[in-house]
Amino acid sequence: MQTVIWDKLSIAEQQQVLARSQASDDEALTSQVKEIIANVRQNGDKALLEYAAKFDGAKLDSLLVSEDEYKAIESLNNDEKQAILTAIDNIRHYHNISCPKSFEFERNGAKLGKLYRPIEKVGLYIPGGTAPLVSTLLMLAIPATIAGCETKVLVTPPGKNGFVNPAILFAAKACGIDAIYKAGGAQAVAALAFGTESIPKVYKIFGPGNKYVTEAKIQVSQTHNGAALDMPAGPSEVLVIADDKANPIFVASDLLAQAEHDVAAQVILVTTSTELASKVQQEVERQTAYLSRKEIIKQSLAKSAVIIAKDLAEAFMISNQYAPEHLILQIANAEDYLPQVINAGSVFVGEWTPESVGDYASGTNHVLPTYGYAQMYSGLDVIAFMKAISFQNLSASGIQTLGPVVETLADLEGLDAHKNAVTVRLQHLNS
Repeated sequence: MQTVIWDKLSIAEQQQVLARSQASDDEALTSQVKEIIANVRQNGDKALLEYAAKFDGAKLDSLLVSEDEYKAIESLNNDEKQAILTAIDNIRHYHNISCPKSFEFERNGAKLGKLYRPIEKVGLYIPGGTAPLVSTLLMLAIPATIAGCETKVLVTPPGKNGFVNPAILFAAKACGIDAIYKAGGAQAVAALAFGTESIPKVYKIFGPGNKYVTEAKIQVSQTHNGAALDMPAGPSEVLVIADDKANPIFVASDLLAQAEHDVAAQVILVTTSTELASKVQQEVERQTAYLSRKEIIKQSLAKSAVIIAKDLAEAFMISNQYAPEHLILQIANAEDYLPQVINAGSVFVGEWTPESVGDYASGTNHVLPTYGYAQMYSGLDVIAFMKAISFQNLSASGIQTLGPVVETLADLEGLDAHKNAVTVRLQHLNS
């Protein structure tokens, strides 16, 4: 990790330190994903089964997880099951509290309000890979259930043996997901967006994935009768603000927890203490040596930085400019500084709050804006699975009060039919 002193850098150098890796404009990727989507739209389940064999190495007879396959849940031990159930309880509690409520009020003869309604059909994409992402399933399924989504379609890539990980099956059952389909990659996104013989079409797709999944979500969201996407996605990232009282062991562990995600992940330490910066660098080396994903970590750290700030005000300025997915505050009286946080996906306050707890079980959602999108996007919440519908109901006195205003504004815009819709009502009331 390079170490720099912020106020000794030029503006261009400061921007370079905070720069993310550029998303490549990969025409081959775009073309390949487009071809996959077209194939799934035309050939449905047949295409999905062929892709499962080609990309996942799995020979499937059916895409739907059968009842018999759920018996694999018995292979989980009680500690594993209880950990999942505890996480579910915490995540459900947080999201129940954050659920938006419909409201109405009366003003000048008009009743106005907003109705929150669930998106009827949603798709939940759970990535495959080296480990079952049970936590991602919980972060998607629980708010979808609280929102009241009628149809929740879960897709996840099968293993080479053709089966879904037992932990995914258990978590899905515990969250009220009854149907799981064995499909991954761009082909699964296409199936969710347009439907196949087995997989029903949905209106919005949630969940992270590799560059093929991300590209597919973008393409189907821009296609007529496709499906909306949850938010733009990029490599995972963390920014830690630490003062001279911070524990370098804790700081290093938080940086490494993020660095192990992906070679493209980015970690940044902003500190007011050069001594702490040096100790953290030493701790990063020491802890990396015994971690299993050290090769990934080393590549991630090569693109990361330690920034020396003159004071905490400058540290928060840097953080807000970067707009991190995860912001960790390892400073004295950390909670007092929350008002200074303007741009961040989620904040982890104080030395006893590692980012890992938010990833798994504190209750907040770990699906967060990356790549600087925290400047304009929020993390996933119940409202993402809902639509807000405004309404208005005017009484006779209400149209008499508001009507002349509308007539004047319609005249101003030259829309006489708009004006007429009000005028005929006012004339009727005055006749």
